[in-house]
Amino acid sequence: MTAPTTGSLRVNGATLHYEVRGRGPLLLLIPGGTGGAASFDGIADDLAAEYTVATYDPRGISRSALDEPAAEQRVAEHADDALRMLDLLSPGEPARVFGASSGAIAAVHLLTAHPERVARVVAHEPPLVEVLPDAAEHRALLARVEETFRSQGLMPAMAVFAAGLKKDGDTTAPEAETELPPQAAARAEQTMANLPYFVGRIVPGFMSYAPDLHRLEALSDRLVLACGEDSRGELPYRPAASLAERLGTELRHFPGGHTGLTTHSAEFGEALRKALRA
Repeated sequence: MTAPTTGSLRVNGATLHYEVRGRGPLLLLIPGGTGGAASFDGIADDLAAEYTVATYDPRGISRSALDEPAAEQRVAEHADDALRMLDLLSPGEPARVFGASSGAIAAVHLLTAHPERVARVVAHEPPLVEVLPDAAEHRALLARVEETFRSQGLMPAMAVFAAGLKKDGDTTAPEAETELPPQAAARAEQTMANLPYFVGRIVPGFMSYAPDLHRLEALSDRLVLACGEDSRGELPYRPAASLAERLGTELRHFPGGHTGLTTHSAEFGEALRKALRA
């Protein structure tokens, strides 16, 4: 793996750690969940043969420190962080952007708020539950997660959250998709350290976000919605599928499930490369 060039970027209320590899047009990768820049280690080098690949730790995750650790997290502010990265690394030139999960929500907002800065967005399983007809049920799920986190702690809250993400009618305990690659397993400690922030700050702020559907309709030619082959029926799959149908665009399928970026890195990277060219 090629060692990236690293840097820090001061933004409103935080300092972002970022990494850059390769040469060519800018491709900004926005991680989701508890993942930081390291979650893209399995695909960044290959993509860097074609693009200048920029990755970063979102505010509050891993090496990107918040000025106020208890600050409320808003999608618009995370999208503005991505915009600042584009301004730093690709000033004046529209860039390609990929976002995974909550990072895909930030990417979608970036597209609607600053379309002049974005040539194409590939959004993999953005949990935009507010676009679903049963959005009220998912609001109730979020309320249960928050209450459980406050009253019982992290792991009970994670159990409630995981149960809400499963396929309809699936009563089995969640299982790992496959054995994690060594690099991903080595990140487990940092992932656990990020979990309280994710559950307490990111989940409430991001899964209550409602995108501007009229803006997305006008910009649909720049948006690629993608889901995992193995995610069908699960909650993170459904918003992207629903949104693709509403926009009249193709729903692309990437290898693996919601975490296919980690479990099927090589195949996922190739699928992303094709989606960026489409």
